[in-house]
Amino acid sequence: AESLLDSELFGHVAGAFTGATGDRDGRFLQADGGTIFLDEIATASPALQVKLLRVLQEREFEPVGGSATRSVDVRVILATNEDLETLVAAGRFRADLFWRINVVAIAVPPLRDRASDIPALAGHFLRAAALRAGRDVAGFTPRALEALVRHPWPGNVRELEHAVERGAFLGRGPLVDVADLPPAVAAGHGVEADVAPAAAPPIKRALAAPERRLILDALERSGWRRDAAARALGINRTTLYKKLKRLGMDLADLESAR
Repeated sequence: AESLLDSELFGHVAGAFTGATGDRDGRFLQADGGTIFLDEIATASPALQVKLLRVLQEREFEPVGGSATRSVDVRVILATNEDLETLVAAGRFRADLFWRINVVAIAVPPLRDRASDIPALAGHFLRAAALRAGRDVAGFTPRALEALVRHPWPGNVRELEHAVERGAFLGRGPLVDVADLPPAVAAGHGVEADVAPAAAPPIKRALAAPERRLILDALERSGWRRDAAARALGINRTTLYKKLKRLGMDLADLESAR
């Protein structure tokens, strides 16, 4: 709730709301002289955006329920996976706040655009997962590594981590093989016939990849809500499930790998 978020960031005084039995410092005050990191800033409500703008401009705020102004000197780092300029143009994000925070912007390309990073990341995640699984796993087979590099990773690095975890926990050999990976990742190994019937005409095999990509993008944008994804694709939910089955896409595996 927004009121609880206000308390978390800016603190509160005793009696400010039910359950506030004493004064509490917020995260900004705790970070005084240091750094505070705010993730998914695009989701900030209009009221919270106003408060953040004041903290950034004036370096001061009042705790929830309090009248005493507190001053802080904090380095603020923010992250988002959305295009803030587009949100500003749509009236969903304050332009003055955007220009205040857009000082040093670091664009991190999605994992699909940095395939050379995948082997190193996968190896790091495998060592951690193998330790939790209590297994001695030396690495990946060439087929498995090829599948990891080819996959478009709509769920980005988190999807890669979960895919490797699955391989570490379900695999039985000294190396993670392509069969140990989630079906959506394993399908990227070799030709499209892995996910489409071998006897299918060439045009169907050629269309399978972009269709799968469109479905994954719709699911990601809709927060994996099936009805919303189907509407975005201009189809009904039953048709969506039929397409998923035909393309060999397991929703449970795909969503768990986000």
